[in-house]
Amino acid sequence: MTKPIVHIYSDGGCAPNPGPGGWAAVLISMDHQTTRELFGHEKATTNNRMELLAAIRALESLKVSCVVEFHTDSQYIQKAFVDGWLVNWKRRGGKTAAKKPVKNEDLWRELDALAKEHEIKWHWVKGHAGNPGNERADELVNYARKHKKTSDEEE
Repeated sequence: MTKPIVHIYSDGGCAPNPGPGGWAAVLISMDHQTTRELFGHEKATTNNRMELLAAIRALESLKVSCVVEFHTDSQYIQKAFVDGWLVNWKRRGGKTAAKKPVKNEDLWRELDALAKEHEIKWHWVKGHAGNPGNERADELVNYARKHKKTSDEEE
């Protein structure tokens, strides 16, 4: 059986950083030609935590193992998987190359576990550069942050 193909665009942010934050993901099922939007907010957080939470919420919403084309404007996330940062952090017991504790380790552990359930190709996209999926995710981040809303409340 072929795995479903899903394109995910995620984003997260705060204003100011740290401060009130929002996260969002746009999931596009290539098999069903459908789009699903997820978003949420946190009272006090950081940009990086919101970027990670967006990726986590997107992957955990997938009900079966999928082939995922994951688009993020966060080099923090993309490089962790593509350039091996995450593997190195785990090998060093949760420490960076500078021997400091990895920030947001709780979310990294969660994202790492979820990522193993799928075949993911991680893509970095320049933020605020006209990519429709990234622009929509950014709009949802700002909506969630400003209005203190989550997609669950909207359904």
